[in-house]
Amino acid sequence: MTELVVVGAGVIGLACARRAQQLGWQVTLLDRDFEGDRASHGNAGGIAVSESTPIALSAFSLKAVRWLLDPLGPLAIRLRHAPRLLPWLRAFQQVGEPGNFRRISRALAALNDRVYADLLPMLNDLGLSGQLHRRGALAVYETDAAFAADAAEWAWKRELGVRWSPVSADTLRALEPALAPVFRHGVMLEDWAHVDDPLNIVRALRERVRGDGGRLVSADAVRVSLDDARKPAVVDRDGRRHAGDRVVVAAGAWSGALARTLGDPVLLESERGYNTTLPAAGGMLSREVIFAERKFVATPLAVGMRIGGAAEFAGLDAPPNYRRSDALLALARRYLPGMDERGARRWMGNRPATPDSLPVLGPSNASGQVLYAFGHGHLGLTQAATTAAIVGSLLAGGDPGIDLRPYSISRFNKGNPLC
Repeated sequence: MTELVVVGAGVIGLACARRAQQLGWQVTLLDRDFEGDRASHGNAGGIAVSESTPIALSAFSLKAVRWLLDPLGPLAIRLRHAPRLLPWLRAFQQVGEPGNFRRISRALAALNDRVYADLLPMLNDLGLSGQLHRRGALAVYETDAAFAADAAEWAWKRELGVRWSPVSADTLRALEPALAPVFRHGVMLEDWAHVDDPLNIVRALRERVRGDGGRLVSADAVRVSLDDARKPAVVDRDGRRHAGDRVVVAAGAWSGALARTLGDPVLLESERGYNTTLPAAGGMLSREVIFAERKFVATPLAVGMRIGGAAEFAGLDAPPNYRRSDALLALARRYLPGMDERGARRWMGNRPATPDSLPVLGPSNASGQVLYAFGHGHLGLTQAATTAAIVGSLLAGGDPGIDLRPYSISRFNKGNPLC
């Protein structure tokens, strides 16, 4: 039986491991802490198939300056980390250029267009089909000016195949009566969905992989080795080698360090997200609500209402700044009056972010025996099953059904448009 080593037990790594098992591979899954918290556990729970445009912001816009000057605003950079972030930021600045923006958008849409075709079979395999709620999502606006400012992006999303419809203030109040009556406009994202709890999916995948003979090995991977021409191996901090016929690197925000041990440059940062879950407020909303001007969301999960958002660049090792969770909660009080905050739980996770918002999918430049599956940013849960299907096709030597060039790690080679 062919052997696969997967590095990373977040939702991406687990989904890839499970798909490989279905194709007949013997799987070894490596992770530092299988029960530890991660972005896959605490995300907002949305299946965000409508997010087919990259995050883009001019570094010199007044909006960006205002955000950066507010330590609790929707975008923050810790000063100690700023020098290391500069190459990433230089590439990020190019994303908003019209040609880049449209090219990247099409690549995101190509993944998102097939999400349900891949996700529904995965959830059925896990016995979790009933935990997916396809009720759409609402993006809400307080001002006419903000709604008008986003009109061009909504029109572009429609060209990309995103189904949405405008929602009047009166209809908003009927759909979500718990919202404060301050919103003048809304947009219904018709294909958006949410799950009961992303942690349920992580746990179910892990147990299915283990139950079908997968080996779960606690190991802190530090290097991918091609010393043996026949089999690549992952070397952990204790010097142990974990060899297989193929290796999949799916270690989230920690993947860049592993890729660099093979000589593959990559721009990957931890875009730290914060949230607070309110166990007693889960029934306030019917669907995920995106507060478009304030850059945060509220999702009704089975474990409570989750208030999340914001982006902080501070590296992987800096301690959490839970004042950011508190600031999001303070915003939510304005727009969801009367929410029950008893038992509130704060959280921070390291989202693996590339500057162009595209994941890294496909083989290493050093060897086709090593595959990459990381860098999904805000869309890890959304794109997990599709990523697993693509990785499965590559393992089987088949057609992945999508042009993988936009997601190749070679896009970070010097001389390419974003580097």
